Amino acid sequence: MEFDLILKNATLPDGQTGMDIACANGRIMAVERGINAPAKEVLEAAGQLVSPPFIDPHFHMDATLSLGTPRMNVSGTLLEGIALWSELKPVQTTEQIIARALRYCDLAVSMGIGAIRSHVDICDDELKGVEALLDVRAQVSPYLDLQLVAFPQDGIFRDPTAQQNLLRALDMGVDVVGGIPHFERTMADGTASVKYLCKIAAARGLMVDMHCDESDDPMSRHVETLAQETTRLGLEGRVAGSHLTSMHSMDNYYVSKLIPLMAEAELHVIPNPLINIMLQARHDSYPKRRGQTRVPELRAAGINIGFGSDCVMDPWYSMGKADMLDVAHMGLHVGQLSSRADMGWCFDAVTKNSAKIMGLEGYGLQKGDKADMVLIQAVDPIEAIRLRPARLAVIRAGKVISRCQPVISELSLKGRPAQINPADFAPKPAEGR
Repeated sequence: MEFDLILKNATLPDGQTGMDIACANGRIMAVERGINAPAKEVLEAAGQLVSPPFIDPHFHMDATLSLGTPRMNVSGTLLEGIALWSELKPVQTTEQIIARALRYCDLAVSMGIGAIRSHVDICDDELKGVEALLDVRAQVSPYLDLQLVAFPQDGIFRDPTAQQNLLRALDMGVDVVGGIPHFERTMADGTASVKYLCKIAAARGLMVDMHCDESDDPMSRHVETLAQETTRLGLEGRVAGSHLTSMHSMDNYYVSKLIPLMAEAELHVIPNPLINIMLQARHDSYPKRRGQTRVPELRAAGINIGFGSDCVMDPWYSMGKADMLDVAHMGLHVGQLSSRADMGWCFDAVTKNSAKIMGLEGYGLQKGDKADMVLIQAVDPIEAIRLRPARLAVIRAGKVISRCQPVISELSLKGRPAQINPADFAPKPAEGR
């Protein structure tokens, strides 16, 4: 048979080298050495890393690329960002949201992202964001999977029409039930909101993804309720707690009880390293807390963790470039994930772990998986995180949809080698590191 595409001499994330990947009809047909068969396109990987696409399990596409509209976030705090977003919502149009989101999707694909879970604010009686992102989801479906979360930014009970708007959004085709219990007026309302929203998800057979305990308050403990409701309603494996930054301030004894409850409920956890380190601990003088949830401890308990990017150039975060390797790089540093095994795991946190959170079918580099992958100018996942290098080719359904020229050192103009292999400078890791 004639394949649509064969990648030659690839290095896989698990360390296998010299592998060929043959693709046809949108699927991977073979992963082995020495595939010699006709193909419409042959792409030489030359020993570089081939990975399944990057996955962003937490983003806000209705706000992306809106930086400076209607003003800047002067304090840099989460609460001013929410206030600023409330100023922007009434004046932006559906067409503006669509245009910004499509620009972002193009950027994301060029950076090797294959799927995004985006929260969309439903605290707007016109549901402009919902309407816009449903349109965007349809437009980008040939080259990007977009999953939408019905997100009551102003609180499902705090906002007077949020409950009816959330149900409207789900009826329109939004995929996941969201929430923000720590933003309700009281702790009791926050607890009630978790129960209310999980009940809706259970009745509709939907997944749940809640902004949960995104504060520095050690008493913000809604993830405990989220774990309990997940178990009570039989939602195991379908629920994610996003942010969970209050865990960085909690008493260790309490956490020793909490983490097993989360593991029992099979909760997924989504830290957002770039944003968490920027927004949290704004009220601290010194010492300052890091702002990221307890990634090493959650991982040690067997809890699935995927890093999200959260924001790019919006009311909460003025930086970003749709690069999940930037996200992994920050998560590695903030979490002090410095062993070789830890660093390799950080690559998993922006690929297969996040694909599991989103429930993506056919994700991976095995025979029969979808022929979606990224050719990266690096020799292994750790080097990819360290360098955040070029995405040489992005492949969707066995076709190259984005290309980038490799970065070449200008030292070659002076008669020295054109490319430097960073591995030549890396010491041999000690046993166990």
